[in-house]
Amino acid sequence: MPFVPVLHAEWIKIRTLRSLLGGLAAMLVVTAAFAALAAADADGDDADPLFSVFFGIGFGQVAAIAFGTTAIASEFRGGALGVTLAAVPDRRRWFTAKATAIALPVLAVGLLTGLVTLLVGRTVLGDSGPTWAEGLRGAVGCALHLTLMALFAAGLAAVLRSGVATLSLLIPFLLIVSFVVGDLSGGVADFLPDRAGQVALHSTWNGALGPWSGLAVTALWTAAALLAGAWTVERRDA
Repeated sequence: MPFVPVLHAEWIKIRTLRSLLGGLAAMLVVTAAFAALAAADADGDDADPLFSVFFGIGFGQVAAIAFGTTAIASEFRGGALGVTLAAVPDRRRWFTAKATAIALPVLAVGLLTGLVTLLVGRTVLGDSGPTWAEGLRGAVGCALHLTLMALFAAGLAAVLRSGVATLSLLIPFLLIVSFVVGDLSGGVADFLPDRAGQVALHSTWNGALGPWSGLAVTALWTAAALLAGAWTVERRDA
């Protein structure tokens, strides 16, 4: 089967699962809501105005991870993957189509999330908010980061073949390692996938990475996870 029909079939699966649509909606709502709270609580000159606007991405990325995980893990329940591979014997083509079907809606919703969050943050902060040029960079960085984290989770879910195992690993990692251990480990933690991608959401950053190099580090983590996921799908029985 050619790639485009496979992609279309995978998109139908995604848009007909309420949990996945809910995950996309949660990315927007949670990110914007926590951004409004953080912006309202920003402490004047001591706050990073851009990160005050996009503070909510720390919670929005959890929804992105849940989306990518669920989209892949659903294939390992009830023999669904066996049925899929009966129609699409080329496993690499199927996995590429699945990853694309995950990335495109997350990127689209991520761009909308970034723009809505920027507007909300600037409304709350007023003149102390980031400039439009800085804010638009943050909005694009927000979309790319959410997309990369969703794909990172998808690749890991393909390796573990379990949504529960994937979320049990990633959620504590984000909420404990990144927030607690990360602040105590010096510059090493800046190269973790979630922290590296969020450099683009800061007005200034004292670490080794810049906005785009940080996203590049997250992209490398994502590529490694997807390659591992593709290898697992190729080698293991459905």
